[in-house]
Amino acid sequence: MNTKVKDVATAALWPRNAWYVACTPDEIEGKPLGRMICGERMVFFRAEGGKVAAIEDFCPHRGAPLSLGFVRDGNLVCGYHGLVMGCSGHAIDMPGQKVKGFPPIKSFATIERYGFIWVWPGDQEQVDPEKLHHLHWAESEEWAYGGGLYHIKCDYRLMVDNLMDLTHETYVHASSIGQKEIDEAPVKTRAEPDEIITSRTMEKVMAPPFWQLALRGAGLPDDQLVDRWQICRFSLPSHVMIEVGVALEGQGGYEADDAMKAASIVVDFITPETETSHHYFWGMARRFGVDDPALTDTIREGQGKIFSEDLDMLEQQQNNLLLYPDRRLLKLNIDAGGVRSRMMIERAIAEENSSTQVTEAA
Repeated sequence: MNTKVKDVATAALWPRNAWYVACTPDEIEGKPLGRMICGERMVFFRAEGGKVAAIEDFCPHRGAPLSLGFVRDGNLVCGYHGLVMGCSGHAIDMPGQKVKGFPPIKSFATIERYGFIWVWPGDQEQVDPEKLHHLHWAESEEWAYGGGLYHIKCDYRLMVDNLMDLTHETYVHASSIGQKEIDEAPVKTRAEPDEIITSRTMEKVMAPPFWQLALRGAGLPDDQLVDRWQICRFSLPSHVMIEVGVALEGQGGYEADDAMKAASIVVDFITPETETSHHYFWGMARRFGVDDPALTDTIREGQGKIFSEDLDMLEQQQNNLLLYPDRRLLKLNIDAGGVRSRMMIERAIAEENSSTQVTEAA
Protein backbone atom coordinates (compact mmCIF):
# COMPACT_ATOMS: atom_id res chain seq x y z
CA MET A 1 0.00 0.00 0.00
CA ASN A 2 1.27 3.43 -0.86
CA THR A 3 1.14 5.42 2.36
CA LYS A 4 2.34 8.67 0.78
CA VAL A 5 -0.45 11.24 0.88
CA LYS A 6 -0.63 13.56 -2.08
CA ASP A 7 -0.39 17.25 -1.16
CA VAL A 8 -3.90 18.49 -1.85
CA ALA A 9 -4.26 22.17 -2.69
CA THR A 10 -5.44 23.50 0.66
CA ALA A 11 -5.84 26.95 -0.90
CA ALA A 12 -8.74 25.80 -3.08
CA LEU A 13 -11.29 28.54 -3.41
CA TRP A 14 -14.38 26.65 -4.49
CA PRO A 15 -16.08 23.28 -4.09
CA ARG A 16 -15.55 21.14 -7.18
CA ASN A 17 -17.89 18.22 -6.65
CA ALA A 18 -21.04 20.18 -7.35
CA TRP A 19 -23.24 21.45 -10.18
CA TYR A 20 -22.52 24.91 -11.53
CA VAL A 21 -24.39 26.80 -14.23
CA ALA A 22 -22.10 26.72 -17.26
CA CYS A 23 -24.19 28.48 -19.91
CA THR A 24 -27.64 28.83 -21.39
CA PRO A 25 -28.79 26.75 -24.39
CA ASP A 26 -28.73 29.70 -26.77
CA GLU A 27 -25.00 30.14 -26.17
CA ILE A 28 -24.23 26.81 -27.87
CA GLU A 29 -26.80 27.10 -30.64
CA GLY A 30 -24.98 25.81 -33.74
CA LYS A 31 -21.51 26.45 -32.36
CA PRO A 32 -19.17 25.43 -29.53
CA LEU A 33 -18.64 27.64 -26.50
CA GLY A 34 -15.38 27.98 -24.61
CA ARG A 35 -15.63 28.89 -20.95
CA MET A 36 -13.35 28.59 -17.93
CA ILE A 37 -15.12 27.20 -14.87
CA CYS A 38 -13.44 26.59 -11.51
CA GLY A 39 -10.06 27.03 -13.19
CA GLU A 40 -10.82 24.45 -15.91
CA ARG A 41 -10.90 25.47 -19.56
CA MET A 42 -13.95 23.72 -21.03
CA VAL A 43 -15.75 23.67 -24.35
CA PHE A 44 -19.47 22.97 -24.58
CA PHE A 45 -21.30 21.71 -27.67
CA ARG A 46 -24.32 19.69 -28.71
CA ALA A 47 -23.33 16.11 -29.40
CA GLU A 48 -25.28 13.44 -31.27
CA GLY A 49 -28.92 13.26 -30.19
CA GLY A 50 -28.86 16.80 -28.85
CA LYS A 51 -27.06 15.98 -25.58
CA VAL A 52 -24.73 18.68 -24.32
CA ALA A 53 -21.10 17.58 -24.08
CA ALA A 54 -18.27 19.27 -22.19
CA ILE A 55 -14.60 18.45 -22.71
CA GLU A 56 -11.31 20.20 -22.16
CA ASP A 57 -10.85 23.20 -24.41
CA PHE A 58 -7.50 21.79 -25.52
CA CYS A 59 -6.77 19.96 -28.74
CA PRO A 60 -4.46 17.01 -27.97
CA HIS A 61 -2.72 17.52 -31.33
CA ARG A 62 -1.17 20.99 -30.95
CA GLY A 63 -2.95 22.47 -27.95
CA ALA A 64 -5.27 24.81 -29.86
CA PRO A 65 -8.58 25.78 -28.21
CA LEU A 66 -11.23 23.40 -29.50
CA SER A 67 -13.79 26.16 -28.98
CA LEU A 68 -12.37 27.83 -32.09
CA GLY A 69 -13.57 24.88 -34.15
CA PHE A 70 -17.03 23.76 -35.21
CA VAL A 71 -19.55 20.98 -34.65
CA ARG A 72 -20.10 18.35 -37.34
CA ASP A 73 -22.33 15.30 -36.98
CA GLY A 74 -22.36 15.69 -33.20
CA ASN A 75 -18.56 15.80 -32.88
CA LEU A 76 -16.23 18.73 -32.35
CA VAL A 77 -13.79 19.52 -35.15
CA CYS A 78 -10.65 21.44 -34.23
CA GLY A 79 -10.40 24.64 -36.23
CA TYR A 80 -6.60 24.35 -36.55
CA HIS A 81 -5.90 21.02 -38.30
CA GLY A 82 -9.28 19.27 -38.36
CA LEU A 83 -8.87 16.72 -35.56
CA VAL A 84 -12.32 15.36 -34.72
CA MET A 85 -13.11 14.94 -31.00
CA GLY A 86 -16.02 13.03 -29.50
CA CYS A 87 -18.07 13.92 -26.45
CA SER A 88 -16.07 11.51 -24.25
CA GLY A 89 -12.80 13.34 -24.95
CA HIS A 90 -11.45 10.72 -27.36
CA ALA A 91 -10.01 11.60 -30.77
CA ILE A 92 -12.18 10.09 -33.49
CA ASP A 93 -10.77 11.07 -36.85
CA MET A 94 -8.41 13.36 -38.75
CA PRO A 95 -7.85 13.66 -42.50
CA GLY A 96 -5.08 11.25 -43.58
CA GLN A 97 -4.06 10.38 -40.01
CA LYS A 98 -4.54 7.58 -37.49
CA VAL A 99 -5.61 9.21 -34.24
CA LYS A 100 -7.82 6.76 -32.39
CA GLY A 101 -4.94 5.71 -30.16
CA PHE A 102 -4.56 9.21 -28.74
CA PRO A 103 -5.07 9.35 -24.95
CA PRO A 104 -8.34 11.11 -24.15
CA ILE A 105 -8.61 14.61 -22.79
CA LYS A 106 -10.87 15.41 -19.84
CA SER A 107 -14.62 15.25 -20.18
CA PHE A 108 -17.14 16.70 -17.75
CA ALA A 109 -20.66 15.60 -16.84
CA THR A 110 -23.47 17.95 -17.82
CA ILE A 111 -27.19 18.29 -17.20
CA GLU A 112 -29.57 20.46 -19.20
CA ARG A 113 -32.46 21.47 -16.98
CA TYR A 114 -34.47 24.50 -15.86
CA GLY A 115 -33.32 26.52 -18.87
CA PHE A 116 -29.62 26.18 -18.00
CA ILE A 117 -26.73 23.85 -18.79
CA TRP A 118 -24.98 22.65 -15.63
CA VAL A 119 -21.51 21.15 -15.33
CA TRP A 120 -19.72 19.07 -12.67
CA PRO A 121 -16.06 20.19 -12.71
CA GLY A 122 -14.78 17.85 -10.01
CA ASP A 123 -14.30 14.10 -9.63
CA GLN A 124 -16.29 12.50 -12.43
CA GLU A 125 -16.66 9.29 -10.42
CA GLN A 126 -18.65 11.23 -7.83
CA VAL A 127 -21.13 12.81 -10.25
CA ASP A 128 -24.58 12.76 -8.67
CA PRO A 129 -27.59 14.14 -10.61
CA GLU A 130 -29.58 14.13 -7.36
CA LYS A 131 -27.37 16.95 -6.07
CA LEU A 132 -28.75 19.36 -8.65
CA HIS A 133 -30.98 21.84 -6.84
CA HIS A 134 -34.68 21.65 -7.58
CA LEU A 135 -35.98 24.96 -8.97
CA HIS A 136 -39.75 24.86 -8.54
CA TRP A 137 -40.30 28.20 -10.27
CA ALA A 138 -38.65 26.92 -13.45
CA GLU A 139 -41.24 24.14 -13.84
CA SER A 140 -44.42 26.04 -13.04
CA GLU A 141 -46.70 28.02 -15.33
CA GLU A 142 -47.45 30.25 -12.34
CA TRP A 143 -44.02 31.84 -12.66
CA ALA A 144 -42.32 33.89 -15.38
CA TYR A 145 -38.54 34.24 -15.70
CA GLY A 146 -36.13 36.58 -17.44
CA GLY A 147 -32.42 37.05 -16.88
CA GLY A 148 -28.94 37.56 -18.25
CA LEU A 149 -25.22 37.00 -17.74
CA TYR A 150 -22.38 39.23 -16.60
CA HIS A 151 -18.68 38.40 -16.52
CA ILE A 152 -17.33 40.04 -13.38
CA LYS A 153 -13.67 40.49 -12.52
CA CYS A 154 -13.78 39.68 -8.84
CA ASP A 155 -13.60 36.71 -6.47
CA TYR A 156 -16.97 34.95 -6.61
CA ARG A 157 -17.19 35.10 -2.83
CA LEU A 158 -17.38 38.89 -2.97
CA MET A 159 -20.60 38.48 -4.95
CA VAL A 160 -21.90 36.07 -2.30
CA ASP A 161 -21.13 38.70 0.36
CA ASN A 162 -22.91 41.32 -1.73
CA LEU A 163 -26.08 39.28 -2.13
CA MET A 164 -26.27 38.08 1.45
CA ASP A 165 -26.18 41.66 2.78
CA LEU A 166 -28.62 43.91 0.93
CA THR A 167 -27.82 46.95 3.08
CA HIS A 168 -25.81 48.23 0.12
CA GLU A 169 -29.02 48.78 -1.86
CA THR A 170 -29.57 52.09 -0.06
CA TYR A 171 -26.33 53.42 -1.50
CA VAL A 172 -25.39 51.48 -4.64
CA HIS A 173 -28.96 51.30 -5.98
CA ALA A 174 -30.41 54.54 -4.61
CA SER A 175 -32.36 55.31 -7.80
CA SER A 176 -34.00 51.90 -8.23
CA ILE A 177 -34.46 49.54 -5.26
CA GLY A 178 -32.71 51.39 -2.44
CA GLN A 179 -34.43 53.24 0.40
CA LYS A 180 -33.40 54.44 3.85
CA GLU A 181 -35.73 51.97 5.59
CA ILE A 182 -33.40 49.13 4.53
CA ASP A 183 -30.73 50.53 6.84
CA GLU A 184 -33.20 50.91 9.66
CA ALA A 185 -34.70 47.40 9.51
CA PRO A 186 -32.93 44.79 11.66
CA VAL A 187 -31.39 41.79 9.90
CA LYS A 188 -31.99 38.24 11.07
CA THR A 189 -29.55 35.48 10.15
CA ARG A 190 -29.86 31.76 10.72
CA ALA A 191 -28.11 28.62 9.54
CA GLU A 192 -30.03 25.60 8.27
CA PRO A 193 -28.39 22.26 7.34
CA ASP A 194 -28.35 23.13 3.62
CA GLU A 195 -28.59 26.91 3.51
CA ILE A 196 -27.82 30.20 5.20
CA ILE A 197 -30.74 32.60 5.47
CA THR A 198 -30.76 36.34 6.11
CA SER A 199 -33.99 38.30 6.21
CA ARG A 200 -35.45 41.71 6.89
CA THR A 201 -38.90 43.22 6.61
CA MET A 202 -40.02 46.83 6.26
CA GLU A 203 -43.56 47.88 7.15
CA LYS A 204 -45.53 50.90 5.96
CA VAL A 205 -42.97 52.22 3.49
CA MET A 206 -43.26 53.77 0.05
CA ALA A 207 -42.12 51.46 -2.72
CA PRO A 208 -38.91 52.57 -4.49
CA PRO A 209 -38.99 53.06 -8.31
CA PHE A 210 -38.33 49.45 -9.33
CA TRP A 211 -41.04 48.15 -7.04
CA GLN A 212 -43.45 50.83 -8.20
CA LEU A 213 -42.98 49.37 -11.68
CA ALA A 214 -43.60 45.89 -10.29
CA LEU A 215 -46.79 47.01 -8.56
CA ARG A 216 -48.10 48.43 -11.80
CA GLY A 217 -47.18 45.19 -13.55
CA ALA A 218 -49.22 43.33 -10.94
CA GLY A 219 -52.20 45.63 -11.52
CA LEU A 220 -51.80 47.33 -8.14
CA PRO A 221 -51.50 51.02 -7.20
CA ASP A 222 -47.93 52.28 -6.93
CA ASP A 223 -48.60 55.27 -4.67
CA GLN A 224 -49.76 53.51 -1.50
CA LEU A 225 -47.81 52.33 1.52
CA VAL A 226 -46.48 48.79 1.26
CA ASP A 227 -44.88 46.13 3.41
CA ARG A 228 -41.60 44.92 1.90
CA TRP A 229 -39.48 41.81 2.49
CA GLN A 230 -36.05 40.43 1.56
CA ILE A 231 -35.14 36.82 2.33
CA CYS A 232 -31.69 35.78 1.06
CA ARG A 233 -30.90 32.07 0.84
CA PHE A 234 -27.37 30.84 0.16
CA SER A 235 -26.77 27.21 -0.80
CA LEU A 236 -23.74 25.32 -2.05
CA PRO A 237 -21.77 25.56 -4.15
CA SER A 238 -22.47 29.29 -4.72
CA HIS A 239 -26.15 29.94 -5.36
CA VAL A 240 -28.19 32.74 -3.81
CA MET A 241 -31.97 32.85 -4.17
CA ILE A 242 -33.57 36.01 -2.79
CA GLU A 243 -37.28 36.14 -2.08
CA VAL A 244 -38.30 39.77 -2.50
CA GLY A 245 -41.52 41.65 -2.87
CA VAL A 246 -43.98 44.26 -1.72
CA ALA A 247 -47.58 43.91 -0.59
CA LEU A 248 -50.14 46.61 -0.04
CA GLU A 249 -49.84 47.71 3.57
CA GLY A 250 -51.81 45.70 6.07
CA GLN A 251 -52.53 42.76 3.75
CA GLY A 252 -50.14 40.32 5.39
CA GLY A 253 -46.78 41.22 3.86
CA TYR A 254 -44.94 38.09 2.71
CA GLU A 255 -48.02 36.00 3.47
CA ALA A 256 -50.42 38.29 1.60
CA ASP A 257 -52.67 36.91 -1.10
CA ASP A 258 -51.12 37.02 -4.57
CA ALA A 259 -53.71 39.58 -5.64
CA MET A 260 -52.36 42.02 -3.06
CA LYS A 261 -48.63 41.77 -3.74
CA ALA A 262 -45.82 41.70 -6.28
CA ALA A 263 -43.62 38.76 -5.26
CA SER A 264 -40.55 37.35 -6.95
CA ILE A 265 -37.27 35.50 -6.52
CA VAL A 266 -34.02 37.14 -7.53
CA VAL A 267 -32.04 34.29 -9.05
CA ASP A 268 -28.25 34.37 -8.65
CA PHE A 269 -26.01 31.59 -9.96
CA ILE A 270 -22.39 32.50 -9.30
CA THR A 271 -19.95 30.32 -11.24
CA PRO A 272 -16.24 30.78 -10.39
CA GLU A 273 -13.87 31.29 -13.31
CA THR A 274 -10.53 32.18 -11.72
CA GLU A 275 -9.43 33.42 -8.31
CA THR A 276 -10.47 36.93 -9.32
CA SER A 277 -13.32 36.46 -11.80
CA HIS A 278 -16.64 34.70 -12.16
CA HIS A 279 -19.67 34.24 -14.41
CA TYR A 280 -22.79 35.75 -12.91
CA PHE A 281 -26.08 34.33 -14.18
CA TRP A 282 -28.77 36.64 -12.87
CA GLY A 283 -32.50 36.85 -13.29
CA MET A 284 -35.90 37.24 -11.70
CA ALA A 285 -38.66 34.67 -11.37
CA ARG A 286 -41.96 36.38 -10.61
CA ARG A 287 -45.48 35.47 -9.57
CA PHE A 288 -47.24 38.47 -11.16
CA GLY A 289 -47.94 39.42 -14.77
CA VAL A 290 -46.66 36.03 -15.88
CA ASP A 291 -48.35 36.25 -19.28
CA ASP A 292 -46.84 39.65 -20.11
CA PRO A 293 -43.62 39.24 -22.13
CA ALA A 294 -43.22 43.01 -22.39
CA LEU A 295 -43.12 43.19 -18.58
CA THR A 296 -40.47 40.45 -18.57
CA ASP A 297 -38.35 42.53 -20.94
CA THR A 298 -38.85 45.69 -18.88
CA ILE A 299 -37.90 43.96 -15.64
CA ARG A 300 -34.89 42.31 -17.30
CA GLU A 301 -33.67 45.68 -18.52
CA GLY A 302 -34.18 47.29 -15.13
CA GLN A 303 -32.56 44.42 -13.27
CA GLY A 304 -29.64 44.43 -15.69
CA LYS A 305 -28.96 48.10 -14.90
CA ILE A 306 -29.14 47.39 -11.18
CA PHE A 307 -26.64 44.55 -11.40
CA SER A 308 -24.31 46.61 -13.59
CA GLU A 309 -24.00 48.96 -10.61
CA ASP A 310 -22.92 46.00 -8.46
CA LEU A 311 -20.43 44.99 -11.15
CA ASP A 312 -18.56 48.28 -11.02
CA MET A 313 -18.47 48.34 -7.22
CA LEU A 314 -17.28 44.73 -6.91
CA GLU A 315 -14.54 45.05 -9.51
CA GLN A 316 -13.21 48.19 -7.81
CA GLN A 317 -13.41 46.40 -4.46
CA GLN A 318 -11.38 43.50 -5.88
CA ASN A 319 -8.73 45.92 -7.18
CA ASN A 320 -8.41 47.45 -3.72
CA LEU A 321 -8.09 44.05 -2.05
CA LEU A 322 -5.34 43.06 -4.49
CA LEU A 323 -3.47 46.29 -3.79
CA TYR A 324 -3.73 45.85 -0.02
CA PRO A 325 -3.82 42.09 0.62
CA ASP A 326 -2.75 42.40 4.26
CA ARG A 327 -5.37 44.93 5.30
CA ARG A 328 -7.71 43.57 7.94
CA LEU A 329 -11.38 44.18 7.12
CA LEU A 330 -13.98 45.08 9.70
CA LYS A 331 -16.95 42.81 10.34
CA LEU A 332 -20.37 44.10 11.35
CA ASN A 333 -23.59 42.34 12.32
CA ILE A 334 -24.91 42.89 8.78
CA ASP A 335 -22.06 40.66 7.51
CA ALA A 336 -23.31 37.56 9.33
CA GLY A 337 -24.97 36.04 6.25
CA GLY A 338 -21.87 36.39 4.09
CA VAL A 339 -19.56 35.15 6.86
CA ARG A 340 -21.65 32.04 7.47
CA SER A 341 -21.95 31.39 3.73
CA ARG A 342 -18.16 31.48 3.43
CA MET A 343 -17.89 29.07 6.35
CA MET A 344 -20.21 26.65 4.54
CA ILE A 345 -18.03 26.93 1.41
CA GLU A 346 -14.87 26.34 3.43
CA ARG A 347 -16.34 23.25 5.09
CA ALA A 348 -17.29 21.80 1.70
CA ILE A 349 -13.77 22.39 0.37
CA ALA A 350 -12.22 20.85 3.49
CA GLU A 351 -14.41 17.77 3.14
CA GLU A 352 -13.37 17.34 -0.48
CA ASN A 353 -9.70 17.74 0.44
CA SER A 354 -10.04 15.19 3.24
CA SER A 355 -11.71 12.71 0.89
CA THR A 356 -8.98 13.21 -1.72
CA GLN A 357 -6.24 12.64 0.86
CA VAL A 358 -7.83 9.37 1.96
CA THR A 359 -8.11 8.21 -1.68
CA GLU A 360 -4.49 9.08 -2.43
CA ALA A 361 -3.29 7.26 0.70
CA ALA A 362 -5.03 4.03 -0.25
